Amino acid sequence: MSTLNSAPVPGSDGREVSARARGLAAQLAALFEQDSQIAGQLNDAQRRLMAANARLWSGLHPDAVALLYDRAAPSPHSEIVALIGGARTVDGEAQAETAVLCVLQEIHWQLHRSFCQYQSVCEQRRQLAFDVGELAQRLTDALRATGWSEQDARSADVHQLSTGPVR
Repeated sequence: MSTLNSAPVPGSDGREVSARARGLAAQLAALFEQDSQIAGQLNDAQRRLMAANARLWSGLHPDAVALLYDRAAPSPHSEIVALIGGARTVDGEAQAETAVLCVLQEIHWQLHRSFCQYQSVCEQRRQLAFDVGELAQRLTDALRATGWSEQDARSADVHQLSTGPVR
């Protein structure tokens, strides 16, 4: 056993768990919590992407585009349709086209920001997965050094190991 470790501490099932292994388990448990937060960020970015895409589709729906050319066309409910439908005069049509282009540009940037956030969070999660893998291997090695089998060490509950009683 390394001189950096204090005396082994029994786990809840009576097996030895060194202070080093207990510390590694605590670090791993913290990384799992971080992963949970990142998963929430991914879900949030995905929701924003889906909302922006739905917003865009409602404006690109064939019935909405038909309103540009035929005021009698059926009109689905959308922000873009409302802008098109509001134009009744020649000047109003030009204003509507400008307003539609502004809304489309806004949607474009909403999609862009959401996608960039999604990519960034995916990269954070990829890096976290690498850190988890390395730390899990170090924990497995530390537990095996105190007599655990490889299978038992790999399937150990890191939360239980990190918070188990210290004697």
